[in-house]
Amino acid sequence: MRVVVSGGTGLVGKALAHARVARGDQVVILTRGPARDLAHACSECGAGGKVEFVSWTPEQAGPWMGIVDGADAVVHLAGASVADERWTDERKRLLRSSRIESARLLAEAIAKAKAKPSVFISVSGVGHYGMKTGDEIVTEESPAGDDFLATLTSDWEAAAKPAEDAGVRVVHPRFGLVLGRGGGLYQKLAPIFKAFAGGPLGDGKQYVPWVHLRDVVRALEAMIERSDLVGAYNLTAPEPVTMNSFADALGASLNRPSLMRVPPFAIKMAMGAEAAQAVLTGQRAIPKRLVDAGFAFVFPDLRSALADLASDTREVANA
Repeated sequence: MRVVVSGGTGLVGKALAHARVARGDQVVILTRGPARDLAHACSECGAGGKVEFVSWTPEQAGPWMGIVDGADAVVHLAGASVADERWTDERKRLLRSSRIESARLLAEAIAKAKAKPSVFISVSGVGHYGMKTGDEIVTEESPAGDDFLATLTSDWEAAAKPAEDAGVRVVHPRFGLVLGRGGGLYQKLAPIFKAFAGGPLGDGKQYVPWVHLRDVVRALEAMIERSDLVGAYNLTAPEPVTMNSFADALGASLNRPSLMRVPPFAIKMAMGAEAAQAVLTGQRAIPKRLVDAGFAFVFPDLRSALADLASDTREVANA
């Protein structure tokens, strides 16, 4: 297959590209610049696939849009990180444009292509349901929230409509917090716990909608290959846990205590009040539609997922 991936140099993008190349696919990475680390990783797959890098301007139309013509699948993973900086007005504009405008341009490119891809996978997030869901179980049928992240995800998903109108199958995996070595939440927290300084964030009662990277890649591959998968899917593990339980399990997996609770005021000072709410609240999201579709998680429970990440095995092996 020929698979076009935006955000291919991020945690999920690297793992997905590695997996597809290992199967013998041609993977086209849309990138703002060179990504030699990914090229090196894929060169070690030992398979017949290959990786091509194409420069793109994700918020501006350009010649790069022609790259989707003739592709079998387009996977849109790109977007500025939600948790890296304070949510100033400028940052919020970037968070929206880096997702929504790029999704719209890709969808329009797909709609105009002579040989259209069979599927457009445009990611979203469980922030779709809002920050005030408490301990309520949320599924794909739950209503959208009305805060910044919820509005962002709703508009992000809507941006894919030109591809849907053109008859292309559109899938929206709503990501939870992806756990994998090399980036994301695990990469940030594990060193803190190893230094005996780890603990829950806030009061610890908020739910953490986590998911192991290997299951994310497997789910994305199923969405590429299965024509029956369409629409929104919560891409979270079947067993979300509270932050208190998450911190305890992470500490146990690293043989470290989980005693250094980070108070809410410290998080608000570091991130700003609005962005901190994304950390101090959570969603008890479950992957109802994926499970109903027969998808089996390799890591359905947190302790097995963390044990894998704490081991010496490569996380993308046999993805």
